[in-house]
Amino acid sequence: MSWMILTLVSALMLGLYDVAKKVSVRGNAVPMVLLVSVSVSAAIWTVMLLVQTFLPSIAVPKLLVVESISGKGHLALAGKSLLVGASWVLAFYSLKVLPLSIAAPIRATSPLWTLFIAIVFLAERPAPLQWLGIAIVLGSFWALSLVGAKEGIRFRTDRAVWWMIAATILGAFSAIYDKLLLQEFGFSPATVQAWFSVYLVPVMTPLAVRWYFEQKRDDPAKIVQFEMRASIVWISPLLLAADMAYFSALADPDALISIVSPLRRASVVVALIFGSRMSGEINLKRKAACVLGILTGIILLML
Repeated sequence: MSWMILTLVSALMLGLYDVAKKVSVRGNAVPMVLLVSVSVSAAIWTVMLLVQTFLPSIAVPKLLVVESISGKGHLALAGKSLLVGASWVLAFYSLKVLPLSIAAPIRATSPLWTLFIAIVFLAERPAPLQWLGIAIVLGSFWALSLVGAKEGIRFRTDRAVWWMIAATILGAFSAIYDKLLLQEFGFSPATVQAWFSVYLVPVMTPLAVRWYFEQKRDDPAKIVQFEMRASIVWISPLLLAADMAYFSALADPDALISIVSPLRRASVVVALIFGSRMSGEINLKRKAACVLGILTGIILLML
């Protein structure tokens, strides 16, 4: 089943994407990491836009074709950039502080928040199996908080934990918004990816400018300096590759969304393994059990 292989490739890319983010922000200036990483993505899509505009004779894969959109469409996609930008700022700052083996499982609870949003705003009603999934995810999240407490991370009072939760909730809103863009506006995935990537650059620029002037004005010893690392350049390509594999899997008429969505969340396992090897994180067996519980709950949510 090629769609399942593509989904696993997407999960692997997402896991490596989380690792690249962690390596990039550790002891580094988050505003500049964000600006450089989104600029790489914007540059990739700008090249694609220029090729399709000025070199129409060059054959471009259908998945990469960016459609022409109206001014209203551009505003809608700029709104997505603001939403995603806010989520990424919170997530990157949180990831700088939290162990990857704590941050990645919190981020993996995104389907739970998406379901909550659908219940509150779209009047959806979960099936009994979904309620069971909610209970398992929440129970696993509580167990993860107990494991985190052993490392001095108090979920109730730790700001980095709440930043990641807020980032995840904003990400869930983004997923709902994606549904609007893809179904109501009728945009193709490539169109959404291309323009929201381009608009992310002006969204992230003010934060980087603020960091620059703070660096000039304040005591350099108090300002986190920026170090250009290869991992920063890889952040956007890994995410683009993950999304491309994901959309390609969904394009297969035999693909089952109930399998694709939770299987893609297996990226948290990749992040857990690679993160532990790179940073020597502890309590991995307990964290792995919590991750297994979260993934089990997500599978039930998707049924």
